[in-house]
Amino acid sequence: MDYDVIVIGAGSSGLMASVAAGEGGARVLLLDKGDKLGRKLGISGGGRCNVTNAKELDELIKNIPGNGKFLYGAFATFNNRHIIAFFEGLGIRLKEEDNGRMFPVSDKAKTVVDALVGKVRSVGVDVRVNSPVSRVIYEGGRASGVLLKSGETIRSGAVIVAVGGKSVPHTGSTGDGYAWAEEAGHTVTELFPTEVPLTSQAAFIRSKELQGLSLRGVTLTVWNGKGKRLIEHTGDMIFTHFGISGPIVLRCSQFVVKEQKKNGGTAVKTTIDLFPELSADEIYAQTMTLCRDESRKAIKNALKGFFPEKLVPLLLGLVGLKEEITYDNIPKQAWMELAKLAKSFPVSINGTLSIEEAFVTGGGINLKEIDPKTMQSKRMDGLYFCGEVLDIHGYTGGYNITAAFTTGYNAGKHAAETTKHS
Repeated sequence: MDYDVIVIGAGSSGLMASVAAGEGGARVLLLDKGDKLGRKLGISGGGRCNVTNAKELDELIKNIPGNGKFLYGAFATFNNRHIIAFFEGLGIRLKEEDNGRMFPVSDKAKTVVDALVGKVRSVGVDVRVNSPVSRVIYEGGRASGVLLKSGETIRSGAVIVAVGGKSVPHTGSTGDGYAWAEEAGHTVTELFPTEVPLTSQAAFIRSKELQGLSLRGVTLTVWNGKGKRLIEHTGDMIFTHFGISGPIVLRCSQFVVKEQKKNGGTAVKTTIDLFPELSADEIYAQTMTLCRDESRKAIKNALKGFFPEKLVPLLLGLVGLKEEITYDNIPKQAWMELAKLAKSFPVSINGTLSIEEAFVTGGGINLKEIDPKTMQSKRMDGLYFCGEVLDIHGYTGGYNITAAFTTGYNAGKHAAETTKHS
C-alpha cells in the first residue's frame, strides 16, 4: 500500500482533512487537479477569507439552513472555537466583525491559505498538484485507492473525497465527486444554486434605471403563491442589470429556488421594506413634513433627502403622483400609497444566475448515507466525504467554511485512526 490516506481536493475541507490525518500519524497524500492549493479559500470573504463565525453553536447551525443539524456530531470534536484556536495556533491573529464573522487581522486570504498549506506540509503530507483523479478504486466493499487521469494507480487504506460542489468552477469544483459517490452506491440529491444573485424581468430592471443602486439596512421578504412569508433578511442589497444581488439577496436565494421548484417555475414575489424601523404612518408623516418645510420645491426634489435619488421617480410613478407637484397639491390618498409602497416595494423574481455563478452548491451526497461523527460512507468502507460535496449549505458569513473545516477535520482524524500502520 502506497499511503494510509489519500485526500482528493485541496480546498478548505481537503486541507483540513490532510492536517488532521497527518497529525494522527497517517501517511497522507493530498491530490489536486489544479496547480494551486486552496484556490476557493483564496477568494473567499471577498479575498479576505472569513475563516469561521464566532456565534454560539445553536445560532451557527440556524445559519446553515441546508441540513445544519447534521453537523452537531462533527462539532462535538471540532467546532468554530477549535477553528479559531487552530488558526491562532498557526500564528494568525483573528478579529471579529459584524454578525460574528472572523477574519485574519491581515485582511488577506493569502495569510490563511499559506498558513494552512504550511501546516499540511509540516505534518508530513505528500502533496501533488496537476494530478486529476479519474476514479476512486473500490474493491471488496471498500475504497482502496485512486486511478489518476495519467493512468497511474495509487493504493491507500482510505480515500477522502473533498472536491467541492459545482459552484465557482474556475477554482476546480466541477462536480467530479458526485459520480464517484454514485459508483459507491450513494444517492446524490438534486443540485441547485444557493447564495446566488436573483434575476428579474421587472420593467425597472430591464430599463436598468436602478442599476448600481445600493440599499442599506433594508428588509427583503420572499413570499409563496398563497401570500405566506417564506423568509426575510435585513441588511444590504444592490440592483444590477439582471436583477438584485448583495448579502440579503444571497441569503434569500435558496428559498426562491425551492419555491420555484414547487410552483413549476412561476415567478416568485419578493418585497423590499426600505425603512424596517418605521411604520407606514411614520413614513407618511415624515415625508409630508419634509415637503411642507420645502413647500416651493417639486416633491421629486423634496423627497431626495428621504429616499435614494434613483428611486424617487419610480416610486412616484408607481403610485400615480406627478413629480412636479408641490406640497399644496399633494393628494393624501396617493401619499399614503407611497408610504405603503416604501414598506413593501415589489420585485418579481423569475430565477437565479446559474449554479456555476452561485457561491454555494445546494444538494449533494445524501447525509443519511454518511456517519455524522466520522464522515465515513455507510455504503463503502474506507470512503469519506467532506465539504461542499455533501448536502449541506449555509448562508455566507463564515458558515459554509465552518462546515467544510469541521467535516474535513473529522474525516481526516477518523481515517487516520482506522488505517495508520502501527
